[in-house]
Amino acid sequence: GLTVPDTTQLLWELRQEGLDVPLDGGARVRELGESLAAMEQLRQALARSLSEQWAMEQERTQALAALAHDLKTPLTSIISYTELLRQEEDLPAHVKDYILVLYQKALRLQTMVLDVFDVSKAATGNLPVNLRPLDFAKLLRQTLADLDEDIQASGLSIRPALPEEPVWILADGDRLYRVFQNLIGNALKYSLAGSRVYLTLTTQ
Repeated sequence: GLTVPDTTQLLWELRQEGLDVPLDGGARVRELGESLAAMEQLRQALARSLSEQWAMEQERTQALAALAHDLKTPLTSIISYTELLRQEEDLPAHVKDYILVLYQKALRLQTMVLDVFDVSKAATGNLPVNLRPLDFAKLLRQTLADLDEDIQASGLSIRPALPEEPVWILADGDRLYRVFQNLIGNALKYSLAGSRVYLTLTTQ
């Protein structure tokens, strides 16, 4: 049942707040007390629900982190062996093509696993950020260069407008690289065929 505040006490508190209510308030004041009690119950229920939801999110994040950790070691081995295979000289051309595709897919999977690690660390407040001076324009050029093969395969037209002179900022280069790698990657995946994608850096 509802816990209704004492009517006399409630009236006194209302008068303390400057409200002109009679001290013999009666039924309307009791209704107000019941409403306040119901609102408090609702607040407590909402607080419990948010707490339970937070606990579930934490469990899900921990499960993802554990999965990413389990994938990391065998994935590193796959990448290492495919790098060794790429150095073999006496392989047929089509086999070299297969190895290249395998290597590229393994690197993409590695990026996805690292993304999961970052999400789990960020959710628990343990994501390290190493700030240092870096040339923003150079970072964007490097990102475009690393994605050149995907850009060529997409059929999209990338229109960069980046200053020739350095644009110095204080940031975590690895994190920022991943941000723009994901943004440009999403543009390549989800833009209509033949679209132009503009990447412009200006200073003010």
